[in-house]
Amino acid sequence: MNRKTLALPAIAGLLAPLLVACGGSDDSRAIVVGTTDQFLATSDAPAPLDPAFAYDTGAWNILRQTVQTLMHVPRGGGEPVPEAAESCGFSDRASESYRCKLREGLTFADGTPLTAEDVKFSVERVLAIKSDNGTAALLANIDTVEVNGDRELVFHLKTPDATFPYKLSTPVAGILSKNKYDGKELRKGFDVDGSGPYVMKTEREGERILKAVFTKNPNYKGDIAPKNDKVELRSFPDADTMGKALESREIDMMTRAMSLEQVKELTERPKDGIDLVEVPGLEIRYLAFDTDAPSVEDKAVRQAIAAVIDRGALVNAVYGQTAQPLYSLIPSSVTGHSTAFFDAYGEPSKSRASGILRKADITKPVELTLHYTTDHYGSGTKKEFEAMRDQLNATGLFDVTVQGSEWSTFRPAQKRGDYPVYGLGWFPDFPDPENYVAPFLDADNFLNTPYVNASVRDQLIPRSRRSADRNAASPVFGQIQKIVAQDVPVLPLWQGKQYVAARDDLTGVEWALNTSSDLLLWELGRGSA
Repeated sequence: MNRKTLALPAIAGLLAPLLVACGGSDDSRAIVVGTTDQFLATSDAPAPLDPAFAYDTGAWNILRQTVQTLMHVPRGGGEPVPEAAESCGFSDRASESYRCKLREGLTFADGTPLTAEDVKFSVERVLAIKSDNGTAALLANIDTVEVNGDRELVFHLKTPDATFPYKLSTPVAGILSKNKYDGKELRKGFDVDGSGPYVMKTEREGERILKAVFTKNPNYKGDIAPKNDKVELRSFPDADTMGKALESREIDMMTRAMSLEQVKELTERPKDGIDLVEVPGLEIRYLAFDTDAPSVEDKAVRQAIAAVIDRGALVNAVYGQTAQPLYSLIPSSVTGHSTAFFDAYGEPSKSRASGILRKADITKPVELTLHYTTDHYGSGTKKEFEAMRDQLNATGLFDVTVQGSEWSTFRPAQKRGDYPVYGLGWFPDFPDPENYVAPFLDADNFLNTPYVNASVRDQLIPRSRRSADRNAASPVFGQIQKIVAQDVPVLPLWQGKQYVAARDDLTGVEWALNTSSDLLLWELGRGSA
């Protein structure tokens, strides 16, 4: 999602994609989109497409097509506008009461009525289930939901929250039928029942989705106007296989995650019939620490790592033009960005790191294993972690190994606290500075981290949400980032750009992926320039 007041209007060029939109479409063939996202149901994650559990970009990219939300962020960004709602807005100056009225005649895809009671049920269900994936945290500030008839409801919040409309735009707040979903248990498997612009059928191999087929929902009533009747989303094991499918016309578009080599190849040697599009992106990558683990419990160890990691060398060696170094949790194009880690540690320095460790009476090389996921963020992750290992070991202050595992194994182990040090990426739920802070530092956060800073959690984060003018919250985010740089529960590494490649008869490509890596498949059509 995009947010007007996060300083994106001030960077209008960021929001203007680099490919000019093409004409309309009258071709009824299914549009086929490739992704390297993997869709699995496992014993640790048996309900990957339940809005009360799903909290990764791939799952959200399925839910956005099929499950409706009260609000959504329009094409090109800006403030959320009504989607399933006819109108929504704060009914008080304190941003503590949020009133919505549903569109008239809403139904789920099967034709059954959608009412305010379904909205209330869906929100309360997320809070009741409170999955360990961190999803409920987005709605945790809701105190009560008041329903007035079939079409009106009021969200009463515990504390002021100017970002609440954006949270209602996320799939976590997706509207489900109280007759089809259990209010206290997750729905296992891949079936989704919603009221979104598409209905979905899947082709599976065991507990893995190979293809999701989205067909226009004839009962849909909302703010979205799909430019196609059918879209297929195909999952590929890697970027190279996906790229070959594009070249052979098996697919019409490949999205995340393209490899650096593919981006360079299409930039330097364009191919007939294929367009490369750079899309604004706000992804970040970071190291995170289990601050209770003996090897990194002493923050001097974490500070020493922060003092020697060379982000510039890391980006140049692995990601090239597709990334840039990041010195705070909040990326450079978002209000509240700072260079807190550079301010605290300066250029990479072995002597500074050595001094930090010596002051903490740590005299032997620190033994660590850096954990990463092999299949969730693309092929560069392995190279990235090997490069960090080599940087740390070159100082003589650390004895580092690396270990990779598939996302289906990695994420449950990370949540359990099995990894003292691990790497993750973050695609914002909405690009407001709050969403680069709260998911890591607030209660019941995405990381399940043992790290707690009471000042950040109980005072600064709530204060950051009060102002509707998000620029006014910048000083608060500055304080938070200074604390993070001092305690190092997480270590930001780089922020990335996004690229998609598509056949040149496909229209709407420039709008089909927003800054949060959300796929808006309804924007795609066929035509000619």
